[in-house]
Amino acid sequence: MDIIAVDTPTAVQVRAWHSVVTAVQAFDNPEEPPQTLEQTAGRLTAPPPNSRLLLWIAAVDGVTAGVAYLRLPADRDAGRPAEIDVLVHPAYRRRGIGSRLLGRAAEAVREHGRPAVVAQAIAGTPAVPFLESQGFQCVLVLTGLLLRLEDVDPAWLADTLAAGPPGYGLVRWKGAVPDELADAFAQAKLAMVDVPADGSATERMHWDADRLREMADMVAKRGDDLYTVAAVRGDVIAGFTEIVVPGGSAERAAQYDTAVVPGHRGRRIGIWVKAAMLEWLRTERPDVREIETDNADDNVHMLAVNDELGFRRQREYRDYQAEASDLPGPAGR
Repeated sequence: MDIIAVDTPTAVQVRAWHSVVTAVQAFDNPEEPPQTLEQTAGRLTAPPPNSRLLLWIAAVDGVTAGVAYLRLPADRDAGRPAEIDVLVHPAYRRRGIGSRLLGRAAEAVREHGRPAVVAQAIAGTPAVPFLESQGFQCVLVLTGLLLRLEDVDPAWLADTLAAGPPGYGLVRWKGAVPDELADAFAQAKLAMVDVPADGSATERMHWDADRLREMADMVAKRGDDLYTVAAVRGDVIAGFTEIVVPGGSAERAAQYDTAVVPGHRGRRIGIWVKAAMLEWLRTERPDVREIETDNADDNVHMLAVNDELGFRRQREYRDYQAEASDLPGPAGR
């Protein structure tokens, strides 16, 4: 078995990577729409803003049997953990391939001075015992949710939109935030509290107008479409919601961030902007039939919002974290 570092993936390597992704998905999560080749290529060639990707392929007799994806946050986000995703083709499991790939990624995490690494697994899949055997601890449980747009009652939607809070208005945009809203939107993003109560290493993202544009540019480079609806009061964005429609498989869209800024909560702004997004998608993107999202189990308010919208529980996800020093490898355990 050879572990091959990939700098800029070739078309052949992207196809080989994609074959592993789709095989794992079909085996572990068959009810999920398969990832397209375009989505795989976008993930490997358009990294999130202010981050660096390190990629490895495990080859057995010239066949790609496993892959590892490591995202290192930029220096200004050095306190945030790296993100790892290790996938092994079902036909090549239980041969130590995943451990070898993780070990190579662990060396890179320590080499670049990152304090910890995070990974996500679907409950009930082989990824759970693998991560737990490699020094990872579960730090967050998420509920995967799915909304079928045909199940949304048009009368309820109209009533919810009409019942917006007094003094607030709605704005929306596709792609990058307009210049005149960029600073206000960055402030709304900063209001999102993403430091877990469990004390894991995640830190608040440092949002500004440039980072917002970089994020929108990353989505566009993948061939996807980013839609945003925001509630405004004066020159303040009080709440917002984002949806990304994949370019190669538009039937199922993905919910990105939704947040209501402290001081504006308790006015049903969250459900208002989400209802406005649904109405926009129904007219702008009739090809979108479903929206997927996930919520932390202790986020009672957002779970209630999504329940009212008609989201239904699909599966459980688990977020794992390991300190760099606990990862396998020469400098680890």
